[in-house]
Amino acid sequence: MAFSLYDASVANYLQTLGAVSGFLERGLVYFREKNIDPETIVEARLAPDMLPLRFQIISVAQHSRGAIEGVQNGEFRPPASKTPYDYAGLQGLVTQTRETLSAWTPEAVNALGGRDVVFHIGERQLLFAAEDFLMSFSLPNFYFHATTAYDILRINGVPLGKRDFMGRLKLKS
Repeated sequence: MAFSLYDASVANYLQTLGAVSGFLERGLVYFREKNIDPETIVEARLAPDMLPLRFQIISVAQHSRGAIEGVQNGEFRPPASKTPYDYAGLQGLVTQTRETLSAWTPEAVNALGGRDVVFHIGERQLLFAAEDFLMSFSLPNFYFHATTAYDILRINGVPLGKRDFMGRLKLKS
């Protein structure tokens, strides 16, 4: 069996989005048990010059669902950093992202191969081939933001471990 664009992108997005959904839920349970308002965590960050949890989760959605849609449309833009979401809204965004990506078939994603994608960042435009955009830009950003969201919850006391980040493994049946 050949390894496809779908396998490299959407299948991995879905695995990690499942994990993100899980660790956000574990965070909510923890915050409720400790009488911590989860809304205070939405703006939590690892360092003063890093963006908060809210932006990390928005970026997870943008660099997965938004990346596939960007390849389909031929252009991609970074997410707005000021989009208002509360904790439940972030959870809903992850759920919506998973549902949207789950609707993509391997055939549809694989058919996107070879397309041009223009990444707009400010006044700059960077031209990618679809595969290079997904593999060299989108996936690394997706994992960075998922990891940062995990770390923000972890540093705020949520008892998470590596298994929580890994998500459901694709084991041979």
